[in-house]
Amino acid sequence: VTALEEKIIISKLGDNATLSCSYPGREFSLNSLRVYWQIADDQEHCSVVHALISGQDNESEQCIHFKNRTQLPWYRLGHGNFSLLLLNVSQSDERTYKCVVLQTTEYTRVIHQAQVVLRLAASYSQPILSGPIRNSNSTGEEVTFSCRSGNGYPEPNVYWINRTDNRHLPPSELKITPHADGTYSVFSTLKVKATSDMQIECSIENKRLQENISANYTQEKQSNGSSTETHKDLEKSGRGAQAAGIISVVILIALLAALTCWLWKQRSSKQRSSK
Repeated sequence: VTALEEKIIISKLGDNATLSCSYPGREFSLNSLRVYWQIADDQEHCSVVHALISGQDNESEQCIHFKNRTQLPWYRLGHGNFSLLLLNVSQSDERTYKCVVLQTTEYTRVIHQAQVVLRLAASYSQPILSGPIRNSNSTGEEVTFSCRSGNGYPEPNVYWINRTDNRHLPPSELKITPHADGTYSVFSTLKVKATSDMQIECSIENKRLQENISANYTQEKQSNGSSTETHKDLEKSGRGAQAAGIISVVILIALLAALTCWLWKQRSSKQRSSK
């Protein structure tokens, strides 16, 4: 019997996971093979995940939780690949599995074993970072930021970072909420003293997937009083130009009307003189 190997497989919720178990370098007759996949915890009431006996799937003792969700690679079994495909994985599948391969010749003996730890994960959504609405004279006042994300697994790490000096800031509030589908949502707030050039980042880390998703807030300097007045003057100038344009159109229409009237009178007088 070869040494018992153990692997950790990470799969996303809802995906198909391949639990690896292989014994390369040999050819096998399926009629002489028995392949058992089972839950490694002996305390489980039902532990059979999949069973193959003499080249045929045996579902008589398979746990109902795994019915129609397991497949062995038929075309590779004879070459020593006994990996199990587990379909549509959910949180209840997050277990340690054991693969046991037996061969029957003159007697039945174990020729290979493997142990696989299945860990599940789900990516968190892009964080939504809400920043304060400030006036230009609120520097030094305490302001509050909020950050939320969801649909992830397992529980995340949340970081607040001041990007002006790359300093990590402690959150004022951190709430992680579990949901019925096994995923989590996260909500966090940060209270800081306002500055004229704030650059705040909220980062959600899924360590299992080695994912880090961030959202950023940059405080832009708001217009001062003089620029506001300039804006008003420009608005006033625009309205004046609009009024001047309307007056010009009215004058042009009046001139055209007068010209038309004069031409009509000239034509009428010519017609009377010719008679």
